[in-house]
Amino acid sequence: VLLMGALFGRYPSLLKLYADSGYQGPKFQEELKKVCRKINVEIVKRTDAGKFVVLPRRWVVERTIGWLNRCRRLAKDWECLNQNALAFLRWASIRSMLRRLCQERI
Repeated sequence: VLLMGALFGRYPSLLKLYADSGYQGPKFQEELKKVCRKINVEIVKRTDAGKFVVLPRRWVVERTIGWLNRCRRLAKDWECLNQNALAFLRWASIRSMLRRLCQERI
């Protein structure tokens, strides 16, 4: 939640947060409202209907998880401490952002 507060504080034009169903709990919602009052959180749920169903904005969540899982260390949950897992997640995110920023534009 503190990371979200820093992110949305630095970029006030961001008004919407797409999140996985793991963030639909009341604790996360209450803490986020304390830090970011004007942020609209949209929970994108997965269906387990047995057949493929296209859900709006679910692809954004799945794509981001796919990008992060390209890093070998994040492909499996090997870390014993949450601090280590969070550090590698941040490292993978920074790596992904730097690759996009440093790409040559044609």
